[in-house]
Amino acid sequence: KKREDTHKMAESNKAFAHYRW
Repeated sequence: KKREDTHKMAESNKAFAHYRW
C-alpha cells in the first residue's frame, strides 16, 4: 500500500478513537 494511505488511515484512526471516547 502507499504511505499516504497508511498515514491517512492512522490519522483517521486517531480521530476515530478520540471521537469514540
